[in-house]
Amino acid sequence: MDVRLSSEQVALAESVAQAVDRLGPGTVRGLDDVERVAKLDAAVAASGWRELRDPTDGPTPLASGVEVAIVAEELARGLADVAFLGPTLAAELRRLAGAPPAGAASLETVAFSARLDSVAVVGGAGAPGPGPSGLVAVDARGSTTALMVVADGPGRALASVPLGPAGAGTDLTRPGAEVEVATGAVPPVVPGSGRLSDAALASWTALGLALACADLVGTMRGAVDLAVGYASDRRQFDRPIGSFQAVQHLLADAHVMTEGSRSVARHAAWAVDALDPDDAVAAAAVAKAYCARAARTVCETTIQVHGGVGNTWECLAHVFLRRALLATDLLGGVGPSLDRVLAHHGIGGDRGLR
Repeated sequence: MDVRLSSEQVALAESVAQAVDRLGPGTVRGLDDVERVAKLDAAVAASGWRELRDPTDGPTPLASGVEVAIVAEELARGLADVAFLGPTLAAELRRLAGAPPAGAASLETVAFSARLDSVAVVGGAGAPGPGPSGLVAVDARGSTTALMVVADGPGRALASVPLGPAGAGTDLTRPGAEVEVATGAVPPVVPGSGRLSDAALASWTALGLALACADLVGTMRGAVDLAVGYASDRRQFDRPIGSFQAVQHLLADAHVMTEGSRSVARHAAWAVDALDPDDAVAAAAVAKAYCARAARTVCETTIQVHGGVGNTWECLAHVFLRRALLATDLLGGVGPSLDRVLAHHGIGGDRGLR
């Protein structure tokens, strides 16, 4: 793969960065600024970034996984508190199922299992399995419905379920919502939806993992920028604390982990469209395991560099950590990702490996 971005991709990254730098939350209090959030959401909607994998483009999406990952990374860097990952993954599910696009009246996201390690799959008519229970939708700001998978006889179909109001959770920038379907109920199949094959679900999983990795990379970049800015301004003994070697080592290690994560995450985004679905999932799982471990360390380093103020509500450091924790759980953290890699290569518990 060619790791260099094209001129169009560089321009895309710059346009997203400009929007989030202008309209993203600059403080924790800024997260409650309804007018600012509305302006940022309008900018994202007008840009068409949520439609990069829209089903209206047919079997071949408008943009590759790399372009979508670029948008996700820049939005995460600026702690953009508008929906992107959820609607993008919902559009990809519709495209893979051959379903028409959702209406423009409201956003649509994806329902996940209670542990967020997989898309929600329930038993439909004539198929084993319980109805919806304990299912949650992530990145649900502005969404009234979520997509899930129903086991319908020998195959799988795409279903749409209503959502309750979005509420605060771990991630302060991306509220989740509960699925409003009674336990044992069979969700209605999306009109015009075809069967979802194993390959289609694997392809969707690869994109989801790649976007989660891009989100983690952007979060790390934003956290490092925050820590560097603080270390440059905060003075002790008449010197910026960034001049102290101990602080420099912390920030240097955080930067190295961030750049390593960016490299492996970009490979995962490239693999979405360039490799076989199973190979793409394996590549994305490697990236997820690496990025998830690095992101927690980087975000905790940011808090440490801030010292006592880093543990206060007013410091943005904890907002970056919260966002990283949600992205880590999405489609499985370090353990499930390593399990995917081992399974792909045919090795596992029977050989004492985990």
